[in-house]
Amino acid sequence: MAKPSSKIALSVSRDIPFNKLVLSQSNVRRVKAGIAIEELAEDIARRTLLQSLTVRPVLDDEGNETGMYEIPAGGRRYRALELLVKRKRLPRNAPIPCIIRTDGIAEEDSLAENVQRAPLHPLDQFRAFLALREKGQSEEEIAAAFFVSVTVVRQRLRLAAVSPKLLDVYAEDGMTLDQLMSFTVNPDHERQEQVWDALQHSYNKEPFYIRRLLTEGAVRASDKRTQFVGTEAYEAAGGTILRDLFEPDDGGWLQEPPLLEKLVADKLEREADAIRAEGWKWIEVVTELPYGYGHGLRQLSGREVPLTDEEAATRDALQAEFDDLEAEYAEAQEVPEEIDQRLGEIETALEALEDRPVVYEPGDIARAGAFVSIDSTGALSIERGYVRPEDELPIDDDEDTDGDESDRRRMTSAEEDSDTDAAAVDEPEEDDGNRPLSDRLMTELTARRTLALREAVANDPDVAFRAALHALCLKLFYHYGFDTCLEIDAKSVLFGHTPGLADTPAAKAIDARHKAWDAQMPEDSSDLWDMLVELDSDSRQALFAHCIGLTINAVHQPYDRRPKALRHAGRLASAVALDMAAAGWKPTVDAFLGRVTKARILDAVREAKGDKPAERMAHLKKAEMAKEAERLLDGTGWLPEPLRTAGVGSTTAKGDGQTQHVMAAE
Repeated sequence: MAKPSSKIALSVSRDIPFNKLVLSQSNVRRVKAGIAIEELAEDIARRTLLQSLTVRPVLDDEGNETGMYEIPAGGRRYRALELLVKRKRLPRNAPIPCIIRTDGIAEEDSLAENVQRAPLHPLDQFRAFLALREKGQSEEEIAAAFFVSVTVVRQRLRLAAVSPKLLDVYAEDGMTLDQLMSFTVNPDHERQEQVWDALQHSYNKEPFYIRRLLTEGAVRASDKRTQFVGTEAYEAAGGTILRDLFEPDDGGWLQEPPLLEKLVADKLEREADAIRAEGWKWIEVVTELPYGYGHGLRQLSGREVPLTDEEAATRDALQAEFDDLEAEYAEAQEVPEEIDQRLGEIETALEALEDRPVVYEPGDIARAGAFVSIDSTGALSIERGYVRPEDELPIDDDEDTDGDESDRRRMTSAEEDSDTDAAAVDEPEEDDGNRPLSDRLMTELTARRTLALREAVANDPDVAFRAALHALCLKLFYHYGFDTCLEIDAKSVLFGHTPGLADTPAAKAIDARHKAWDAQMPEDSSDLWDMLVELDSDSRQALFAHCIGLTINAVHQPYDRRPKALRHAGRLASAVALDMAAAGWKPTVDAFLGRVTKARILDAVREAKGDKPAERMAHLKKAEMAKEAERLLDGTGWLPEPLRTAGVGSTTAKGDGQTQHVMAAE
């Protein structure tokens, strides 16, 4: 007959005065970790002691109890109580709940208490915070009670608000905490579950990819349209903004693009009404002005309003203060924050004073118009004083027409339309083959390269001179001199239908330089020669290079029959070491990846990142493949063939961790 097991007898518990307790040297905890003693003391003061101390009687040399007790387990709680006693918030003889142990080894008790405890699952903590919130505690109160920031509380509340289905997956270790955090960006449970189901068939389950899927179709708060109307106006109109509490989100994502577009259109119209009140014949309102918007229009010169005496005095005072501060801190390794802020304020004020309003003659206003749009920073952009050809004053044949030369000079751009718009060509959809790039894409790519090439040549006068001399010699010494991409007769063609072209660094630099030179040109063209004579050699070279740069035409067209000209463009690009990656071009979905075949996408990834990344994404659909390729190619400097320059390489990271310098073929 089996002997029955003995019943378990639990250790005795008793309240022991605090002044009868001492720390034991048997406590195994030596490394300080977890919440601080200060915070634990405040927690005990708020909730009292939630866990008893484990103690052992202190024995004398003969083995008799002394009335004192040592603490092998609960040292941090003892130190927190000790701190409360020192601050006279707890009596020295206050009764402390203790469990008295006499059997076993003290070190074993200490180790068991710390090892056997199971940490709270993060999800339980999230749900506990939510329960406290539902019971009426504010986020600030919860943060104060648990010694965390309000931001941490909001993050945990947001995590608890994720779809219950996904929380269950997380509880069962079916997803990581980082993945769960990424789902908080969109509060729609149905959408969260849809994305999670879709991820089961994708190799890519990275948090950034989850955020991208959850914010598809939304507009970034950093978008210029959002900056123009402001998020406050958008939310006041009933719009919602998705926010990421765990990652920088640049202000979040706007969920209702149609509402945003309406707000933008309404505000632009209100601004346009104010401009119409000035008396302009026409106003054109657009969200984004295309590159070359002023082609074929004459821009009125106008007259800048001079500074008043008061404004001039203010400007001089600000400039003197700026110069004094710069001189004072010229040798300093670090400028104090308040000084740096003041310098910025002065610069802004000086720029505002120098940006003088322009006034026009009433007769000119009556036959001219203005463009109202949004610039790349989200600020209102107003371009006044453009005259359409049909609104020009008639010219009397009996009168001398020399006086109208200035009018003909004052074109907004030196560009001349040559009907170079690309014909509408169907873009490739799904194609397993490595088919040639479409004519339309080739046109857009080479348009961007042409613009960048213009900018590069304009900044290299020596190359510009050599290119011009080459073209002139072809014209003068050969019967069929077509081996150049320069339109040496100073014809500058348009290719303005490429999206986003006006916002490229090259376009902005060219336009700014053109306006600067245009401002120096005499009103009467008969004075131009004298003006050029008065220029110093460096200025003449810079002006010459600018003019030569404007004549470059290296745009591919379906009907184009200039292979030698395009080859010459390649040599010109090599001469100025043109790097389109450095010029700002990136292989995005819109610019390239979404408009070529899957085979070309994989070739690009393979060339830039190696075989393994390409193999991992080979099963994806084209849209997903293009997005993933955009992420992988970002920062690699990879360029498609039409944008490469002979002799100029781009460093790309291979899948094995090595780097390879890829040289473009001529």
